[in-house]
Amino acid sequence: MSQENVELVRSICAGWERGDWSSNAWADPTIEYMWTEGPSPGTWTGPRAMGESWREFLNAWQELRIAVDEYRELDSERVLVLARFQGRGRTSGLDLGQVGTQGGYLFQINDGKVTRLVGYWSRDRALADLGLAE
Repeated sequence: MSQENVELVRSICAGWERGDWSSNAWADPTIEYMWTEGPSPGTWTGPRAMGESWREFLNAWQELRIAVDEYRELDSERVLVLARFQGRGRTSGLDLGQVGTQGGYLFQINDGKVTRLVGYWSRDRALADLGLAE
């Protein structure tokens, strides 16, 4: 099952790498979505709340996308994606590529659906939270 989970996460991230954040068909009806830090930390439950939060977040950026560096299968339910964020702040003009924003996402999956999605602006924070700090 875990290889299927990695493939699911790859398919989700493929859209994000193109700047397409529109699908949430992969989300469990009770998904817990959270950002641990950054401009909008918080926790939301359910695809609708996740989508509203996501839209608000995306509105702050132009051409936001990710570039995946690595997929790590942590166990039979969790996949960690280490990625670089790319885009430009709508108001500030901040270029995420120039400031080297490296973060990631932790996907928890059950029965082919993402039940928990945690976003990290800091790769070091993600690794530390998961006991994977180098």
